[in-house]
Amino acid sequence: MDISDVIAPAFLYVSLLVILYGILLLSYRILLHPLKAYPGLFLARLSDIHNGYYVMRKSLHLVSRSYHQKYGKVIRHGPNKLLFNTPKALHDIYNNDMVVKSYVYSVFIQTPGVHSLFTVVDKQHHTAKRRIVGQVINDRSMKMFEPSMAGQIDIYLKLLSESSKRPDPKPVNMTQMFEYLACDIVGLLAFGYHLNLQTEATNRFMLQGMYSANHWTNLRMHFFILHQLGLIRIIRRLNGSILVSKANAETTSQDDRIHMSEIWSEGISFFPAGAFSTSGALSALFFYLSQSPSCYKRLATEIRSAFAASHEIRGGPKLADCQYLRACIDEALRIAPPVPGTMWREPAANNSKPLIIDGHYIPPGTQIGVNIYAIHHNPEYFQDPFTFKPERWLSETPEAQRKSMQDAFSAFSVGYRGCAGKAMAYLESSLVVAKTLWYFDFERAPGKLGEVGGGRPGSHNGRSRLDEFQLYDIISGAHDGPFLIFTSRGDSSASERR
Repeated sequence: MDISDVIAPAFLYVSLLVILYGILLLSYRILLHPLKAYPGLFLARLSDIHNGYYVMRKSLHLVSRSYHQKYGKVIRHGPNKLLFNTPKALHDIYNNDMVVKSYVYSVFIQTPGVHSLFTVVDKQHHTAKRRIVGQVINDRSMKMFEPSMAGQIDIYLKLLSESSKRPDPKPVNMTQMFEYLACDIVGLLAFGYHLNLQTEATNRFMLQGMYSANHWTNLRMHFFILHQLGLIRIIRRLNGSILVSKANAETTSQDDRIHMSEIWSEGISFFPAGAFSTSGALSALFFYLSQSPSCYKRLATEIRSAFAASHEIRGGPKLADCQYLRACIDEALRIAPPVPGTMWREPAANNSKPLIIDGHYIPPGTQIGVNIYAIHHNPEYFQDPFTFKPERWLSETPEAQRKSMQDAFSAFSVGYRGCAGKAMAYLESSLVVAKTLWYFDFERAPGKLGEVGGGRPGSHNGRSRLDEFQLYDIISGAHDGPFLIFTSRGDSSASERR
């Protein structure tokens, strides 16, 4: 008997079994699945491939919002996924001991068995890691670190001053400026290492590496088979870090100390989280200020009235009293959240009672989440959601409306897994904005450069708003622009900088 006489029928039988399995699986997902009653795109009932397509295009956050507009506040977003769009669900999911991080976050694990603060599931383990990281970015550490942060901000201000020289001022890409600045600050804070991205090109490769890694990781979270790009080249140079010294100083057992695998695991999440969240908020804020003359004027007046000299601009009560500054930062974080997508969760395996999210029973094995971009642009909680309105956060807005917005605000997530670097992000953003407006005026670059960062009129993919700062979902929010031209103010001087 020829071997082909055996192989051909075997291949046919296997193919038929695969086809039969596929038909049965799809039939189950449509007709018998526990989530069958929830509305949503029909293709989402069958597979995650449709969402994966939009992950590749970095626009799943836009699609998620459009699905909520079409299907409602609770939608089936995949065969085993429910997506919510309410503040009640936000707090029920992310501040709930019966909910844990989804299994898809295992794609972030760089060394088997070694978890970072971002990937760890066990609550006690998470608390221990957060305590270590918290020592680096708590209020006391921030006060000690602020002079180093101010030194990096001074480099940024010097670069702006050089760009503003007449008669030929140069347009500045603020995304690039803020990414370099934020990376230099995080490099010093977490690793005690001068990256010098603002002044040298040597280490700038790491930005593209982090963006590529985030994008590929986002794809893996949906397809679960792709490989993540690495950043070991830069992490290995960061062994003498504040993060390591803080942790090792607090532990006595050799087994409890942080080793190279843990540095890698923490660094791969801590570094981009610390850098991209601040640079994104600042880029968005300057984008909207450059097209909102009344907001620009009100903020500049507040800063220039509050501080008699540049050296007064530092963390403390006077900076904290700049309420419109804080409102501008919050509005930038709302309209362009650092993580525009969905942070997926699932029911804990050891739950002894049913999990209820905003009145909905969640079957075991179901992934649940709230899309941050979608809830931040839900007109039920944020009137005119695509309009930059910092005053919505101030006392001039009715208290009930502000409470509704605060409940839906999730720029740093909520609950015990909320961003550990929130205080650092606010301090850094406040110092950068206040010092920039103390020394400079700015306007959009003329021509096409002045349009960078906004949408394209006529686009049918959710990016048609010319006046909306565009985010590209790669777990964090990638972006570009705005291009601005700076003018040194007549009543301030770069030589005054201290």
